[in-house]
Amino acid sequence: MNIPSTRIDPTIGSLARLLLAAALFLSAPAHAAPVWSSTQAETLLRWIERAPGEALTLPSGSISRLRAAIDSGDRDRLDTVSNEAAIVLLRAWRGRCCGARRPAWWHIDGGIRDADLHAGLERALREDRLDPYLRSVRPSHRHYAALATAFAQETDADRKSVIARNLARWRWMPANLGGRYLLVNIASQYVTLWEEGRVRARWRVIIGKPSTRTPVFSTDVTGVVLNPWWNIPSSIAAEGIARFVRRNPAAARARGYIYQNGRYRQMPGEKNALGRMKLVMPNPYSVYLHDTSNRELFAEDRRAFSHGCVRVDRALPFAARLLARDGWTLAMIEQAVASEETQTIEMSEDLPLYVTYFTAEPAFSGEIRFLEDLYSRDPVVLPPSSRTGATGIYGSPPAGSSDSLAAVAGAAPCPI
Repeated sequence: MNIPSTRIDPTIGSLARLLLAAALFLSAPAHAAPVWSSTQAETLLRWIERAPGEALTLPSGSISRLRAAIDSGDRDRLDTVSNEAAIVLLRAWRGRCCGARRPAWWHIDGGIRDADLHAGLERALREDRLDPYLRSVRPSHRHYAALATAFAQETDADRKSVIARNLARWRWMPANLGGRYLLVNIASQYVTLWEEGRVRARWRVIIGKPSTRTPVFSTDVTGVVLNPWWNIPSSIAAEGIARFVRRNPAAARARGYIYQNGRYRQMPGEKNALGRMKLVMPNPYSVYLHDTSNRELFAEDRRAFSHGCVRVDRALPFAARLLARDGWTLAMIEQAVASEETQTIEMSEDLPLYVTYFTAEPAFSGEIRFLEDLYSRDPVVLPPSSRTGATGIYGSPPAGSSDSLAAVAGAAPCPI
C-alpha cells in the first residue's frame, strides 16, 4: 500500500515563523538587560572608581558590588549589576542624581531620558564601544575636566565645596554644546565665542543687578539687528521715562523717547539704550545681548548694572565676528549703522547661546580662579583672599521716579 507523502506548504511555514518571531518580540521586556563581558564591566568599574573625583556620590557599595559580580563568574548577576550601575552613572553625569540638584533658577536642561540612555548603552555593548559611549554622555567640556582635576587636588574645604557646585552646574549643561557657540558667564562678566573646543574671542559684558538678575538659560542666535528700536517695558517706563515723556515731550523726543501705539519707545540712534546693535535670540525672558549708550561702564570692574539684559562691549566688532561667515565685515556693518536705518541681518546658521553662572573656572594660565558669587548661589561664601577679581557689593542703586532724564539714562532694556 502506498502512503502518500505529506508536504507542508512553504507559505504556511514562513507565516508560522513570522508569528513566532512576533510573539517573542512582544514578550520581551521594554529594556532587556544587555549582555556584558567581564572586560566591559571592568571598563565601567574604572569610571565608577573615578566618580568621587568629580564630586559625585554614587550609591554606597557600588564599587564592591560590581567587583563581586565580575569575580563571581555568574553571567546573569554580572549583567544585572553592571546594567544598574551603568544607568546610575549615566544619570549622574547628566545631573539627575548623586550631586547637587538642579535649582529652579537654572533654565538649561542637559538631561537625557532613561529610554535614550538604555538604548545607547545596549547599542554600545552590542558594538563593543562602551568607553566611547560613556565619554559621550559625560561632560566633555575642557572646563569640566579642569575643575575635576582641581577638585581632586584641593585641600581647602570651602574652595572644594565651590568647585563641587560648579562641577554640578556643568552636568546640568548639554553634553555637547556645539562646534561654535557663545557662552556668557554672569559671574565673570564676560561673553566668549567658542569654536572647536577653544575660546576664539572674548568681550566684557554688563549683567543684571542682584535685585534684577540675569537669568540662566539657552537659546539660538538667528540674526543681528542694527539701529534697533527699544520697546520700553512698562516696569522700566514707570521708573521715570513715562513721566518724562508726558511732562516734556519735546525734550523727551530730542533724546529719542516717544509714545506710540500705546507704548513708550525709543528711536534708533546713538542715545538709544540698546545702542547700535542687538542680537535676535528668542527667549521667554525678554533678555537680549546688545550694545549700550553708556559704554563708559565697561571700564568698571563691577559691571552688574542692568535690569537683566546683557550689554556687550565693542558691540559692532562683536557683531562683525558673529556675521563673518556670512560675508559681513566691520566696515560693512559700520556703513549700515551710519545709514540710521533699522536692519535685521539673518545668519545662515543658528548660533547656540548659553547664559550661565560659574563661580569657579580655569584662567588662561590654567589655574582655577574663584569669582565673587554675585547672586549668592554657592554653598559657602569664600573670603576675598580666595577669590579673583573685585569684591564688595555689585550693582547700582535702582533708578528712582525723578523727572530728570539722568535718573533713567542708565536703565537697561529688560524687565527682569
